Amino acid sequence: MQKRHSARRAAALALILALAAALALSVYAEDGAVQTSRFELPAFDVPCRAAILIDQATGAVLYEKEPDMPVPIASITKVMTLLLTFEALEAGRVSLSDTVPVSEHAYNMGGSQIWLEPGEQFTLDEMLKAICVSSANDAAVAVAEMIGGSEPVFVEMMNQKAQELGMSSTHFENACGLDRAGHVSTARDVAVMSREMLTHHSEVTQYTTIWMDSLRGGQTQIINTNKLLRRYAGITGLKTGTTSGAGVCISASATRDGLSLIAVVLGSPSSEDRFAAATALLDYGFANFESGAASLPDSAPQALPVRRGGAEQVGLSYQLPGRLLLKKGEGASLTVEMQLPETLEAPIEAGQPVGSVRVLAGGTLLGEYPVTAAEGVARMDFALSLRRLIEALLVL
Repeated sequence: MQKRHSARRAAALALILALAAALALSVYAEDGAVQTSRFELPAFDVPCRAAILIDQATGAVLYEKEPDMPVPIASITKVMTLLLTFEALEAGRVSLSDTVPVSEHAYNMGGSQIWLEPGEQFTLDEMLKAICVSSANDAAVAVAEMIGGSEPVFVEMMNQKAQELGMSSTHFENACGLDRAGHVSTARDVAVMSREMLTHHSEVTQYTTIWMDSLRGGQTQIINTNKLLRRYAGITGLKTGTTSGAGVCISASATRDGLSLIAVVLGSPSSEDRFAAATALLDYGFANFESGAASLPDSAPQALPVRRGGAEQVGLSYQLPGRLLLKKGEGASLTVEMQLPETLEAPIEAGQPVGSVRVLAGGTLLGEYPVTAAEGVARMDFALSLRRLIEALLVL
């Protein structure tokens, strides 16, 4: 019996390793990371120092230019400020109706601003509008002080979050993006940060898609710094940035027909070059790729029979991804193959791999995903065997 248990454990381990190897070849990411793409990267150039184009749903890289070169990122820094703020909102630590204090420190920020005065009162909702629409440095620092208690403490939170997201080439020195020694990131890291923001806090687009609004009861007019809102179909955000050290930058997000892309452009020589580069990247993505979903066939079993178990069957849990990134036209040839045994033998542990699902486009394997046991099933003991025998005899 011990040999049979050892054999089952060895078989389960082999299946786990096989699935892990298959998943390692997949471009689909669940942890927010930007993944190496199965698609050949194009060789065209865009007018900037560094750039990257990714699929938001999977993190697959569709284009890159010096993606890992640390450079200043100007007000794209505010994506991290927004991310931590929306996390605080989600946790219930703050609310949109809360009043944000304005300190002397926030008042003295300089750069793009809404000219906050010490002691002036704005709600967090208004401050978010000022950050997302007019890229206000003073508003960003005021919010940072509210969330962190002080800007230095908030910056520590920013760097900690960057490490959690795997942004290994990023270091923040402030909450707004003004040039400071050591305040750098990369196109790849900005894509990771932007993807985290848009995936887990998509409500930010309620602010980033505002073209024009006002504050102070209509006395202060604000116009979005992202001119793609007026030029590009499907644009959803996300953040522009400009300083002498960073040049002209943007993290641009857009969605068409279920496909969501993020184009990061760092260090363009001019605003027009920035928007031209982002447009070229997004156009390339939408022209060559589409989003699809893999569905289980109607014949996919929801449970499998179990031999010699305390239960006669065990439920199955399928691990298919929500969205797939496909070459344009691949969706028509999308197929799903089931690889499951006819029966399982107890004991079975909850979460134990019992099979797999292969997703293909034509003959190309896109990914292989595990099928696991939804619950555990103990091996049948003598008492249970006897009870079942008696029940069967009574039926006769």
